[in-house]
Amino acid sequence: MTDAIHGRTPLVIVTGPSGAGRTTAIRVLEDLRFEVIDNLPLSLIEQVATGTERGPLAIGVDVRTRGFSASNLLDIIAWMQEEPSVAGQLLYLDCTEEVLLRRFSETRRRHPLEDQAAASAVAREVDLLSGLKDRADVVIDTTDLSPHDLKAEIAKWFGPEGRTGLSVSVQSFSYKRGIPRGLDMVLDCRFLRNPHWQAALRPLTGQDSDVAEYVQGDPRHDAFFRQVSDLLDLLIPAYRDEGKAYFSVGFGCTGGRHRSVYMTEAIGKRLAEAGTRVSIRHRELARQTTTVVKGQEG
Repeated sequence: MTDAIHGRTPLVIVTGPSGAGRTTAIRVLEDLRFEVIDNLPLSLIEQVATGTERGPLAIGVDVRTRGFSASNLLDIIAWMQEEPSVAGQLLYLDCTEEVLLRRFSETRRRHPLEDQAAASAVAREVDLLSGLKDRADVVIDTTDLSPHDLKAEIAKWFGPEGRTGLSVSVQSFSYKRGIPRGLDMVLDCRFLRNPHWQAALRPLTGQDSDVAEYVQGDPRHDAFFRQVSDLLDLLIPAYRDEGKAYFSVGFGCTGGRHRSVYMTEAIGKRLAEAGTRVSIRHRELARQTTTVVKGQEG
């Protein structure tokens, strides 16, 4: 891991609603050899970040931080963009209010805004943070992520290979469970022929060669794959030139088990072979056990 990016000190500010995984993110960054300071008063961030002989720095910020307000943090972000000695990024950990409430209930933790009922506190905090998500350099939605998944995502963005250039995330999903939050591009695979209706293929997934061959046998497959590849060949260099840090593509099908998984694997492999830094995630497969759910479609 290098301690500077083109002579500038890496600085990551970590924020997001309570319960979204900020503490986990801070610990992972510490493991990645960032110097970590949690809840440093906002008024001290500029002074600390520009100190002499400082390595990569991560600062955790939430509603308990002295001097916190969305506008004050936006001022810090503006400063990071102008300050020549730091390479600053804002990491925003997002999560649905429903899941945040469930996490507080399961852990029996008090919300930092404990003067209110949990539901009101969560809603108020999300409102207080409004505006920050759109200004973030990296947004990670932890709604469907396990702690292990979150650690992998943090390492992907901020590990030795993850602090410069463009990272691409490709993931599969089921339309039954809705489109994942935070995708930049969504592609629907439901027009391709469905392996679910083949008894021998139903228990398999899009990671299996038999399923891949079946989907590839659809007469519309080759044109679809080629045109998606051509589109990504156009967009990825353009986003990289614009300084975009990450780009996420989602492939959806009915059950998130066959067609979308196959396309995610195939496109991910193609991008990796072309030298793109790419990560692959299958939302539904990660949630399923080895038992095939009756009636699940792929």
